[in-house]
Amino acid sequence: MHETSGRERWMEARLRLLAAEKNLMKQSDAVARQRQELPWVKIDKDYRFATEQGEMTLRDLFQGRSQLMVYHFMFGENFGSGCVSCSSIADGFNGIAPHLAGHDVMLWAVSKAPLDRLLTYRERMDWSFPWASSHGNDFNRDFGVWFSEDEQRDGQIVYNYSPDPSGPWREGKEGGGHEAERHFARASGTDVASYLRDRPGLSTFALQGGEVYHAYSTYARGVDPIWAMYSWLDRAPLGRNETGPWTRRRTEYPDGRAETK
Repeated sequence: MHETSGRERWMEARLRLLAAEKNLMKQSDAVARQRQELPWVKIDKDYRFATEQGEMTLRDLFQGRSQLMVYHFMFGENFGSGCVSCSSIADGFNGIAPHLAGHDVMLWAVSKAPLDRLLTYRERMDWSFPWASSHGNDFNRDFGVWFSEDEQRDGQIVYNYSPDPSGPWREGKEGGGHEAERHFARASGTDVASYLRDRPGLSTFALQGGEVYHAYSTYARGVDPIWAMYSWLDRAPLGRNETGPWTRRRTEYPDGRAETK
C-alpha cells in the first residue's frame, strides 16, 4: 500500500519535489550547452547507403538540410524483424520528424539489415520515416553500434565509450544470455549472440563548408530522453514499474496493456 496523506502534507512534499525538478531542468540545460560545444570531427570515409530513392552517401542523407540525426535502429543482418525496444522508440519518429525538419534537422533510421527487410517491417509497423540500410559498409562499426563475432567471443566489445561486460557471448540455457536478452532476441527473430552484436544509439552530423562532420553520439541509456514512452511513465503514479522484459511492439500488448506485475 502506498503512503497516503491530506492535501496539505501532499503540497509540502510536492513543493520539495518541484525544487528538485527545477534543479534537474537547469542541469539538463547546462548539459545540453556542453553537448553543443563539442568539437566536430570531419568524416572522410565514403559511406554508401541503400534507400528507397536509390544509393545515397552520408551527405545525401541531409536532404538539403544542415543537420542530420541518425537513430541506430537494432535490425541486424540476421534479424527477422526489428528490435522491440527500438520499435517503441521509433513509434515517435513519424510525429517528430516534421518538427525537426522545421528546425533544419533531417532524421533517419539506419540499420544493418538489407533494405527490403527494413521497408517490409516499416510497412508492418505503419511508419513512414526514412530508413536506410548500411548493409555492406562500415557505418555501424565506425559509430560503435555493431561488433564482430570474434570481438564478442574474445570479450573485446567497447560500447558506450567503455569495455562492455555484457558484450561477450555467454553460454547458458535456451541459447545463452539472460532472460531479457533471450526475450528480445526471440522477438527480433534471431539468436542471443547475434542480438548482442547489434546495439542502439543516436548519432548527429553537421554540414559546414560543404564537408560532413560528426558532432555527437550517445548509446545505452543515453537514448532514454528520445524514448517518449519512458518520459510519460516516469510521471505515472507507479513510474516505470518494470518487473522484467515487459516491452512489446505497440500492436502486441494483450488487450492494449503491458504485462506488468
